[in-house]
Amino acid sequence: MIDVREKTLHGDSAITAAVSRGVSRHLIAQGKAPIVEFSLGNGRRADVAAIDDKGRITIVEIKVSVSDFRGDGKWQSYLEYCDEFFFAVPHNFPLALLDEAQVKPETTGVIVADKYDAVIVRSAAQASLASARRKAESLRFARKAALRLHSVLDPDFAG
Repeated sequence: MIDVREKTLHGDSAITAAVSRGVSRHLIAQGKAPIVEFSLGNGRRADVAAIDDKGRITIVEIKVSVSDFRGDGKWQSYLEYCDEFFFAVPHNFPLALLDEAQVKPETTGVIVADKYDAVIVRSAAQASLASARRKAESLRFARKAALRLHSVLDPDFAG
């Protein structure tokens, strides 16, 4: 189990990687295809984005500490790029912070994760992307996934 107070040789990045892995596994179990560190059309980078078989897009913003959470003002710019939005946190994160009004608890979902799995503790409100944005983000998603796969198959390719 990951504890937000735990410090490793890699600090918060190790916790972030573990939460990302658990979230990704959970999304796959839900029938969604996740990709980590996905750049959106507005230039922002989502920690995890996923797409389902209907083209619905989920964005997950990972927060591993109180300072990480308090220092982030950009997450609201993700809302117009997804059908549902979640915060994902490790075990022992103070969940009460995610109930504060500025977090829009009526809109944002909450996932608690470790490196093995995740559980949704608050569902996200469902939105509906405009058709043009859905198409643009779906194409961006497909291209990014294909290029990442190619880089695994051909690590020397610099294209």
